[in-house]
Amino acid sequence: MKIIVLIIGTLCSYLVLRYRAIVREMLGEVALAERFLGIGGTSTFVVFLGIGIFILSLMYALGTLQSFLGVFAVFFGKGQAV
Repeated sequence: MKIIVLIIGTLCSYLVLRYRAIVREMLGEVALAERFLGIGGTSTFVVFLGIGIFILSLMYALGTLQSFLGVFAVFFGKGQAV
């Protein structure tokens, strides 16, 4: 199951980065990105989005995402952090 998530995440990441102009047009202008990243911030946001999809899918496949999110279990009343 985790390998399938990795493959799909890698494919989605590639497609977002490959077709970032189309994705940018679909999203429109992201005001927050334009404000904090400057002119062309939406394009930079789309690149960060593609890289983030890849990193999160890789972390999930390796099990580090679950370990990372387990640290926050204390804040949500799920018991002790590991």
